[in-house]
Amino acid sequence: MRRVYPTTMQGGMSASGSYLLMLTEPESNRQVPVIIGAYEAHAIIMAGQNAHARRPLTHELMLATMEAFGLSLLSVSIDRVMEGIFFATLHVTDGFNSKDIDSRTTDAVALALHAGVPIMMAEAVLDEAGVRQTTAEADRQPSLEQLLEELARCEEREDYERAAELQEKILEIKRKQNNDNA
Repeated sequence: MRRVYPTTMQGGMSASGSYLLMLTEPESNRQVPVIIGAYEAHAIIMAGQNAHARRPLTHELMLATMEAFGLSLLSVSIDRVMEGIFFATLHVTDGFNSKDIDSRTTDAVALALHAGVPIMMAEAVLDEAGVRQTTAEADRQPSLEQLLEELARCEEREDYERAAELQEKILEIKRKQNNDNA
């Protein structure tokens, strides 16, 4: 498991209003792009800024409920990715017993930010979904984040030919990284 940090959140990624959350593992300079909904993006942004609504949001309510029953959130982990869907786990304890609770990745990230606990990611997820660029590569080609942004703009404009080209570039980056890791 490697510790990751939410580094960027960009909105308007498609006509459906999805957002792009980038989770970064700084030691290897790998980034994992996660497409999320507007509500989830709002919750993560508020948690990252330590902002609070007038009344508790769902993630604040969950942490307060856990604390009321003597549970503490130790960490969260993003354990696997399957068909583009990320799966996460909340690691909680009552001081004597530890339990793992299945979670959506966006909920896990928001809870971790609210509680100030580490966000961990399985090496296999970083290998499969992560994008690593050296400085030289970054200078020669657009980053995955830039390609995803342009892809979203193409989808909004319904420029499907350009979108197909961009998708191929994204897949090419992923294949290259997988070959480099093999």
